[in-house]
Amino acid sequence: MPTLLIVDDEAGIRSSLAGALGREGFQVETVASPDEARVKLREAFDYVLLDVRFPSGSGLDLLAEIAAAAPETVVIMMSGQATIEDAVRATRLGAYDFLEKPLGLDRLLVLLRNASQTLRLQSENRRLRMSPATGIIGRSSGVRALVADIERIGPTPARVLIQGEHGTGKELVARALHQASPRRDQPFVAVNCSAIPEELIESELFGHERGSFTGATQSRRGRFEEAHGGTLFLDEVADLSPRAQTKLLRVLQEGELTRVGGSRSLRVDVRVISATNRDLAAAAQTGGFREDLYFRLAVIPLVVPPLRDRCEDIPLLVEHFLAQIVREVPGSARRFTPDALAALGGYHFPGNIRELRNLVERLSIMSRGATVGSGEVRAVLPALPTNSTPETTRLADAVRQFEREQIERALEAAGGNVTRAAERLGLERSHLYKKLRKLGLQTDV
Repeated sequence: MPTLLIVDDEAGIRSSLAGALGREGFQVETVASPDEARVKLREAFDYVLLDVRFPSGSGLDLLAEIAAAAPETVVIMMSGQATIEDAVRATRLGAYDFLEKPLGLDRLLVLLRNASQTLRLQSENRRLRMSPATGIIGRSSGVRALVADIERIGPTPARVLIQGEHGTGKELVARALHQASPRRDQPFVAVNCSAIPEELIESELFGHERGSFTGATQSRRGRFEEAHGGTLFLDEVADLSPRAQTKLLRVLQEGELTRVGGSRSLRVDVRVISATNRDLAAAAQTGGFREDLYFRLAVIPLVVPPLRDRCEDIPLLVEHFLAQIVREVPGSARRFTPDALAALGGYHFPGNIRELRNLVERLSIMSRGATVGSGEVRAVLPALPTNSTPETTRLADAVRQFEREQIERALEAAGGNVTRAAERLGLERSHLYKKLRKLGLQTDV
């Protein structure tokens, strides 16, 4: 049931609107002042009907706060003493529409239905930015190429070596490959080879028989057996000991294994996907890794781009992380300002997406307001470069990408009408036309 908050100082208007909209299927709550509304808006509402003038404050000020903290909320302004200046300012602040009192219920219901369709379109666009087959967020050229590779490689039985820096999401890519394969309903078993002591890695992968070593009080299946019929993901595969590499090569060649301390061969049907942050091809050439094992693992090499090479995806990733954090930590910030996103776009992120997630969580929880600004971002990042460097170039690219997204959203909400889109953005129509040409955006209206 859609939720709606009515903010009006006239009790009769609150009562009549609440009754009429309640009968139309809305879950309605009412308050008499902006201060009461601020308390209520700690919860999420789909729609807000907001008067312009109050004895204790301005509805336009509250509108600006809602637009900053919860831009997905549809705000319809209403007034019995409206001026053209009020209507223009409300539109520029993000109001969906402006109605004069007394309100016509039919007109209001049409507006709410149209707004509902807009919300659905926005939600669908956000969903489409995330590949349903992979869960990988982004629409940069690097991410689009990666998703296309996953969709092409996933259904095959080929072994894949995923290469990329720490924190780029290599396990997410491995899971996406598994989900795109005919094995999707079978186990996906992940092993971090660097986290297991060398003396235990063979037992972990291949299992052991009772009494095979001190502490082996009973027989145990290894990860290969657990993954039978499915996918085994070997993360940080470069850290395998030479002995473990030899046994892994035999399993890949023969399709069978022998448990530690055992003599019986066991058949296993497992697709192996491995990952590393090292240059495994170079290690194989210099003797740091078995060359024959490398060629077995890297039937298809797949590279995950670092975040600094896909900084235009940062706004989408921040939006995704904020949605998670708001559910986990009620009261945390719900939005990063455009300047804050631009500041993030100028940072090189040595820890990649994992570091971004950490920063978003820290900033959203520690922020004193509903939004995170550029000052708060810069306070937790190393000093950003001031000269013409690759980082500042990427910052400009991030700002350009964010501007493109805002204009596309405004055009979509305005049904492609440039005049209405310009009003929503607070721009002159001629200025918006110049930006459209500069960004290479086309419109028929």
